[in-house]
Amino acid sequence: MAGRRFIRSAARVIYSRRPLPPQHVIRGLASGGIPSDEEQATGLEKIVLQAAKKGTDPFNILKPNEYAGSKEDPHIVPSITNKRIIGCICEEDNTAVVWFWLHQGEAQRCPSCGAYYKLVSHELPH
Repeated sequence: MAGRRFIRSAARVIYSRRPLPPQHVIRGLASGGIPSDEEQATGLEKIVLQAAKKGTDPFNILKPNEYAGSKEDPHIVPSITNKRIIGCICEEDNTAVVWFWLHQGEAQRCPSCGAYYKLVSHELPH
């Protein structure tokens, strides 16, 4: 008799309790919902997102600007040193690359096609 009462009372206690929602649901709803990408970002991703808000491109992720390649409007080549080796594909369907050194200062010509390139100083974002 005592055993049945114990089992019945234990069953009532177990069935009367409602399960609590998981902790991550409580935490997400208490803070205003699911955080955005900008709120979750850390490290380099956060730097890139902040720079995108300002309209800059710190790691040259975006496509570079198009230049005419003339002496007045040369192709801009960023560098952290005073010289850089670059490759020019002179014709659109050409498979050979013409490599040459580009030094800081005046714009220089490609030895094959004659397009102009200019080396500009570039600082790293960190």
